[in-house]
Amino acid sequence: MLGGLKKLLLLLFLVLPVIISITDGGHMKAWAHEDEVEGEEDELSDDDEVNVDDGTGGEVETADGGEEEEEEDEEEAAAKGSPDADTVILFTKPVGTGTELPAGKLVEFLVGFTNNGDKDFILDAIDASFRYPMDFNFYIQNFTAIPYNRAVKPRQEATVMYSFYPAEAFAARPLGLTVNLAYHDADGNSFLEAVFNQTVSIVELDEGMDGETFFLYVFLLAFSVLLLVAGHHFLSSFGRKKGSKKAVVEVGTSKRDDVDYDWLPKEVLNEIKKTPRQSPRTRKAKRVASSK
Repeated sequence: MLGGLKKLLLLLFLVLPVIISITDGGHMKAWAHEDEVEGEEDELSDDDEVNVDDGTGGEVETADGGEEEEEEDEEEAAAKGSPDADTVILFTKPVGTGTELPAGKLVEFLVGFTNNGDKDFILDAIDASFRYPMDFNFYIQNFTAIPYNRAVKPRQEATVMYSFYPAEAFAARPLGLTVNLAYHDADGNSFLEAVFNQTVSIVELDEGMDGETFFLYVFLLAFSVLLLVAGHHFLSSFGRKKGSKKAVVEVGTSKRDDVDYDWLPKEVLNEIKKTPRQSPRTRKAKRVASSK
C-alpha cells in the first residue's frame, strides 16, 4: 500500500511541472495577442484617413483628422488678424507699458486700428480677460465686452477705449492679460486679433493714509499727551516735597530778653530798664485815675 502511494506522489511530481508550463505559455500567448490588437488600434487612430469597405467591393475614404486640422488653421488665421489691418495699444491709466496694474483701481487703455487695405472694416467689439500665466488657455476672470460696430474706411484710422478694475484679491500676483479686438471686413470675413497678450503684475498701491493708519496716529498722539501730563504732575509733586520748609510762627515779644534793643539810644534804653513793665490794662487804669 505504501509502495502504491509513493508511485502516485512521484507521478504527481512529474506531471505538475508540465501542467504549469503549458498554462503559463497559454497566458503569454494571450498577452502577446492582446498587445498586437492594441498596437493595431493605435495605428488606426493615428491615421488621418481610414479606408472602409462599403460592401460592394469599393472603399470609402474618411478624413476627420484633416477637417479638424483645417478648422484649427482657420481659427489661428482669424486670431492673428487681417494682414490689411494694424493695431496698437496705449495704456493711459496708469501710464506705461501695462506690465504693472494697480489692484482695485481703474485701468484704461486705447486701441488704435489702421485700415491699410482697399475694403472697409467694421470694428465689432473689444474684450479683456485674465488668464493663468503658465497656460493662457485657462481663464481666471472675464471682463465685459464693449460693442462698437464702427466702420473704418480704407486708409483711415479709428481708436476705441476700454477700462476695467482688477480685483484686490489678485494683488502681488502675476496674471496673463489678453485684450482681443473683434472685427470683420466687407466680405464678411471675421477676425479676432489679440492686441495685448502678456503677463502682468497686479501691484497694491501705497495710499497716503487709510483709516487704520489714521486711528493709529491718533492713539499714539493721545498716549504721548497722557505721558506728558503724568510726567509733569510727577515732577511738580516731587518739587513741592523737596522745597517745602517748616513754617515760621511769630510769637511776638512775650519775653523781654527776645527783644533787640541795640538800635535804641542809650538814654532811652536806660529809662526803659528803670521803669517796670506794665500791662496795657494797668496803664489804662492809671490814665483814667490821673484824668479824674
